[in-house]
Amino acid sequence: MKISIKKVVFAIGLATGVVSTSHAGLPDPGMVISKGNTAVVITDPQNDFLSPKGVTWGVVGKSVVANNTVENLDSLFKTAKAVDMPVFVSPHYYYPHDHEWQHEGALEVLMHNIKMFDREDALSLKGFDGSGADWLEQYKPYINDGKTVVTSPHKMYGPDSNDLVLQLRKRGIDKVILAGMSSNLCTESHLRELVEQGFEVQVVSDATAGAILPEMDAYQASLINFRMIAHAVRNTEQTVKQMKAH
Repeated sequence: MKISIKKVVFAIGLATGVVSTSHAGLPDPGMVISKGNTAVVITDPQNDFLSPKGVTWGVVGKSVVANNTVENLDSLFKTAKAVDMPVFVSPHYYYPHDHEWQHEGALEVLMHNIKMFDREDALSLKGFDGSGADWLEQYKPYINDGKTVVTSPHKMYGPDSNDLVLQLRKRGIDKVILAGMSSNLCTESHLRELVEQGFEVQVVSDATAGAILPEMDAYQASLINFRMIAHAVRNTEQTVKQMKAH
């Protein structure tokens, strides 16, 4: 009987745990969470994404509810604080001068039109409390505890335009547990840039969510890229266990 080399390699992969049948036969490298050089990074934990009163709830709400995203993010915050793991928040803000841009992509036009993440001034918190740009209320004790690092805002989707990478490197971080909103835009863009910058990244698959539009499921689209790009994709329950054991 003839056995192909491909089948032999696949069988060895299954035996060693390098290949998982639940992930289309792709390798699953995994990420070891270790004390001192691992941090949690949360993108856009803000009202406009996560509150039923937020301007995007009509398109992301279904995914947020289905994934239990709000509570799963809370679990990551809570666990990180309990085990003394650094937390970084990469927010999205738009100031009045950002509305003067002369060219924009489709989602940029939409976000500006609906006044998503709008703040009155870069140096003032006037009107910030409770606004769409503000943190979801239940996250405030974690974010405002004097320990969480809130980076400068990203203006597009990834951290290329803010100081997240600098802040991580200055703290000796080279492994990232990544979660937040929204899955195929800011979260995926942060994943791509962090990997390009040499970080190991584990994405928490149900601590994010995406827009559900006619003939377009952004969350499902992001899961494919998470699996192909990240070092590991795990759910909140699995990630919390790893964090507690580190």
